Order: sequence, then C-alpha cells, then structure tokens
Amino acid sequence: MFIAACHEAAARGLVRCSSGNMSWRVNGKYMLATTTRSWMGRLTPANVAVCAIENGKALNGKKPTAEIAFHASILKTRPDISVVLHFQSSFATALACRRTRVKNFFVIPEIPFYIGPVAYLPCLTPGTKELAVRVTKAMQNHDMAMLANHGQVTVARDFDHAIQNAEFFELACAIIVRNGNNPKLMAKKVVKDLLTLRRARQGQESGIV
Repeated sequence: MFIAACHEAAARGLVRCSSGNMSWRVNGKYMLATTTRSWMGRLTPANVAVCAIENGKALNGKKPTAEIAFHASILKTRPDISVVLHFQSSFATALACRRTRVKNFFVIPEIPFYIGPVAYLPCLTPGTKELAVRVTKAMQNHDMAMLANHGQVTVARDFDHAIQNAEFFELACAIIVRNGNNPKLMAKKVVKDLLTLRRARQGQESGIV
C-alpha cells in the first residue's frame, strides 16, 4: 500500500525525481517513511525506512528522508491522521515562490470543505530542526501548509485522502495562477457554510458527534 501510494503521487506529478517524501502510521509506535534521496515514482522495499514515531529513529538500517523530524512529530501529535505527504506540484510550488503571498485559496468548494485554511511558513532550510518545529506547529490546526520557496505539506487519514488534498490544492493554485492572481473568490457565506460542514464531518469521523 505504501509503495503503491508513493508511485501514484509521483505519477500524478505531485513530486519530481527525489523531491517530496511520504510517511505512514503503521500503529501507535511505528511508521514507514521514504528514504533519503529516494524517487517516490520508483520506490521499492529497499527505499522504505521503518521508524519510531516517538523520535523518528530508523529501526531497519535505512536512512529516512531528511524531513523525518516533522513527519514523526506530526504523527505523534495528530492521532487523527495517518499519512503525511510533502509534495512539490507545479502550480502550488509556483505560488510558494511568489513574492506576494497568496492568502486566500478559497476559489473552489473543495478547498474549504476538504482542506480548510492553509498555513504559510517562511523560507527555512530543508531538514532542519527549525523547519520541523514550525511545520509541526502549523499542522496542529491545519491540514495543508505552504512552505515558501520549498513546497507543500498535507496530512490525511489515508493515502487517497492525502493525494486528494494535494490534487485539489494544486487545482486551486492553477486557477489562481491562470487568472493572473486575480481570481473570483467564493462568496464568504458559502465558504463559511462549507467550513461548518467540514468541521461536522471531521467530528463524525472522529466519533465526537
């Protein structure tokens, strides 16, 4: 499942060559993660690291992605999610590299309903503790984060959910870019209604309501 999901993410153009990485919660203690410099599009069992969620340490002799710290920290602090995907799709990354930050991605219903508000982080060195701390903090109350000059991170219940988040976000970013950064945003009431439906759906899935 993990390898197939990595292949699909690459086939959909969400990552390029060795860019991007993915992790998957196996249970409360362990996770799988792509190894450093591996190509998700042709991942094999040899490129999968078994790591401890507690600290991100590899347990099978494989060197995990340089971003393992935020993968492990997110899975540790977000028991409601099982997949973390760091991707670099074309239009979303184009906006991550834009001088003027885009603050509103609510151009299609899928964003407020499936993704919600998008966090934004400044340009930070990949693989550093500072980046891991900032990403983990952002993902406590967001399911999507844009990393300036770097890419995106999304969290999800399962592989389909993660890929769907990335695809819908890429679609919204493409709409924004193709409209010259002047798209017609959704009506505030409609966005509010969709965000309310999103919270209700999340509550049902977690057994709260």
